[in-house]
Amino acid sequence: MTRRGADPIYGVAIGAGRTLFGALRVKPTVHGAQHLPAQGGAVLAITHFGYLDFALTEWVVWLRNRRHVRFMATKGAFDKPGVGFFLRGMRHIPVDMKAGADAYRLAVQALRDGEMLGVFPEGGVSASFEVRELKSGAIRMAAEAGVPVIPVAVWGGQRLLTKAVGSTFGEKFGVPVGFAFGTPIVPTETDDPAEVTLTLQKTLQTLVGSLQERYPVDGTGAWWQPARLGGSAPTPEDAAVAETARKARKAREAETRDTKSRDSKGERG
Repeated sequence: MTRRGADPIYGVAIGAGRTLFGALRVKPTVHGAQHLPAQGGAVLAITHFGYLDFALTEWVVWLRNRRHVRFMATKGAFDKPGVGFFLRGMRHIPVDMKAGADAYRLAVQALRDGEMLGVFPEGGVSASFEVRELKSGAIRMAAEAGVPVIPVAVWGGQRLLTKAVGSTFGEKFGVPVGFAFGTPIVPTETDDPAEVTLTLQKTLQTLVGSLQERYPVDGTGAWWQPARLGGSAPTPEDAAVAETARKARKAREAETRDTKSRDSKGERG
């Protein structure tokens, strides 16, 4: 089954997204939508510059052909009250970072069942607003399931909500958001996943570049514009240093929590 219009939770989420983006008067411009398959499994490999990229992509795909997109999300998101209810109801796939085999298996099966699967191969939001090095999972899943990978670039969504940067409601109002869907990449199990992943990365960067050239707002000096184009976003090198520090800090915090938990259990024992 490739269309899931009867999914009640998904219908509510789509309605909420349309209401939100309508209220903000988001101005979408879509290029290459003909590359979206009307049926059958496919992997949407999406750039990740903002936290709403998944919702924006769902919105545009639904407007195009009423298809639903299943996303892979961290297990922690599924554990949050309210959020987890909607993620499960929309049949998204939980990913345990310490044991990803189950999520990979579920994703491949969903693709074989004719689902459209959304993934962010960069593995997280890129604070530099440049396409980072990609993980090979999207290509490997598509090859195993025998489905195409559709490169998807989203530009402008970072102005609505992104990592470590806040913006006022006024700044979110009337934001142009560009979408570019690239020519499908059809990997096979005999291909080298690393080589095809590199091709995907270059394709995504080209698509992003085309959206930046067409973007109707001058980003000179703006926080949402890459340093390469005259913006004040961190360079990829500076962003990588900050990301490494963030991960180290989170690891220390997790270790502290685990230690306190063990100590607490020891005292009770």
